[in-house]
Amino acid sequence: MKHWLVGALAGTVLVAASSLALAQEESTNRVSAATDWSVFVEDDPTQCWVVSTPRETVNTRDGRVVSVNRGEILMFVSFWPGQERLGEVSFTGGYPFADGSTVSMQIGDAAFELFTDGEMAWAASPQDDQRIITAMKRGADAVLTARSSRGTQTQDTFSLLGFTAAVEDAETRCGNN
Repeated sequence: MKHWLVGALAGTVLVAASSLALAQEESTNRVSAATDWSVFVEDDPTQCWVVSTPRETVNTRDGRVVSVNRGEILMFVSFWPGQERLGEVSFTGGYPFADGSTVSMQIGDAAFELFTDGEMAWAASPQDDQRIITAMKRGADAVLTARSSRGTQTQDTFSLLGFTAAVEDAETRCGNN
């Protein structure tokens, strides 16, 4: 797990999520949209991210589908060139995750694990980020399964239609090319 990054990333991504919500409302920093994925760019410091909302969400408790209130559910791939953090995969489920839990991510036959802190989850290493991005470029859907601090099991399905174009756009804008 990126222990050194827990506080910094959680804060940064929460700010990014807040910026995203505001940006989606005002569309001031959205620079493109590629089907189900949008690209956002911020200046000072320069950062780019691609983001999508789930196509389908299922919440269960004790094996039964339940209705629950969740905040924004978003999957990101972020680029912070000034910090040499390029292509970080993260997810916010719209609730605090259960302490010590992980989020499972399934893309076709490939399975990945995201580590949680509060309402955020991310891959354990830059190498895992790259493996996930490669699978996302090849896949049709990403299914993320998690458990809330209240014990609700959630399953969020994200379409990957347009992901490759969006992530390559963000990488061109904010990668160390």
